[in-house]
Amino acid sequence: MQLRDRLAPLGFGFMRLPEQEGPDGQLAIDQDTVNAMADEFMAAGFTYFDTAWTYHGGRSEVAIRRALVERHPRESFQIATKLPAWAARTAEEAQAMFGTSLERTGAGYFDYYLLHQLGGDGTALFDDFGLWDLALAKREEGLVRQLGFSFHGTADELADILAARAADVDFVQLQINYADWDNDIIQSRRCYDVARSHGLPIIVMEPVKGGSLVKLPAVAEQPLRDADPSQSLASWALRFPASLDGVMMVLSGMSTPGQLRENIRVMAESAPLSPAELQAVDQARAALAALETVPCTHCGYCLETCPQHIHIPIIMDSLDILAKFDDMHRAQENYGWNAPGEAPTCIQCGACESRCPQHLPIIRHLERAAQLFD
Repeated sequence: MQLRDRLAPLGFGFMRLPEQEGPDGQLAIDQDTVNAMADEFMAAGFTYFDTAWTYHGGRSEVAIRRALVERHPRESFQIATKLPAWAARTAEEAQAMFGTSLERTGAGYFDYYLLHQLGGDGTALFDDFGLWDLALAKREEGLVRQLGFSFHGTADELADILAARAADVDFVQLQINYADWDNDIIQSRRCYDVARSHGLPIIVMEPVKGGSLVKLPAVAEQPLRDADPSQSLASWALRFPASLDGVMMVLSGMSTPGQLRENIRVMAESAPLSPAELQAVDQARAALAALETVPCTHCGYCLETCPQHIHIPIIMDSLDILAKFDDMHRAQENYGWNAPGEAPTCIQCGACESRCPQHLPIIRHLERAAQLFD
């Protein structure tokens, strides 16, 4: 593993924005808080903001416009957004998403534009709908400055895609965190190696694994505390991918000003991991791998496809609480408050599993949750 001399910069992910109850009683993005967080982020010297056509039901791209485009000079920040072929029914509908994103953001152009979530059965849609040709044409027109794709699949799939498309893309976005580094399903290390073999820079997503790596079980936390008790768990999680050679950006979906300030502090003030610290991370990873966890990251893709409208991430959380902390009371309470009686309503259609970036056996987990909590 080759490390860099200084940490890669921090990017602000607009996937998990703060929300508040609106006048109609529905949750809405807390725009004032988002504006203040964006200002603080830029004041610390960071400029990269990441959104997508689907985030917050399309409202994330609007929040980007209100926080950045309407309040700051366009050259003072960078906007990245993504086009999801899997959210469209036809080629025409998919190709129209570019214009919709441009209108929602008001950006004029995209500094970074990504085909969203290649890997698995959905990869072919980007060819079938002509989205590669569309994205390349938009880059030629100057409406896209840097073109890439986000990826949730195996290293072999990534190798196949890059064998055909490496010359067309400027970067790739991969899920990299220390928990998934040697995971047989996520294959972070192997995907990293494939991208680097083509000389492509990497943008990292899920460095904190949806928040999972800031609330470790004691057996996994102990090696990190022993190595350096002054470092927060967020620091260990962020510094791992930010220390890797070839990583150009580490995204974090920050939901509160407190998370923002902690991440800014870590990325602005810390050094890359030392060999001794890497050894502590390896020990924490091994401790996590020995536990029967449910590594849901709350991305919400399963919610978009479930015909029963089951709150799958909440149920996965309940199972994870039970696995990590052996706390049935907390697990049952989380389920009872937020998804009561939903697990048995699963019709096992598999739509959720086809969209899950973590490749979780969701149907099996829902069956287990029904037995445990209902």
